[in-house]
Amino acid sequence: MDETLLKKIEQKIQDSISNKDEIKQLIKSLSVIDDSNSFALGIVVGRIYNTFYYQSKRILNREPTKQEFQEFLEFVKNKKSDLDNLW
Repeated sequence: MDETLLKKIEQKIQDSISNKDEIKQLIKSLSVIDDSNSFALGIVVGRIYNTFYYQSKRILNREPTKQEFQEFLEFVKNKKSDLDNLW
């Protein structure tokens, strides 16, 4: 994956960690399910996924390739334990 893109995704993860109180407020106002951890992870992964696509278009001037998406999936998979520990 492009190094600049990877840095942007990592920055979004750190932003999510820094803004966990805001995410908790969002969960509290929207969640009707008991598993708020899954809901929180969904919000954060959605933010990261959006960053991946937006920054791919901005930095690379194109949609990400299937290979880049697979690399993104592997990256997120490797970061999952960091994200699970937020809540």
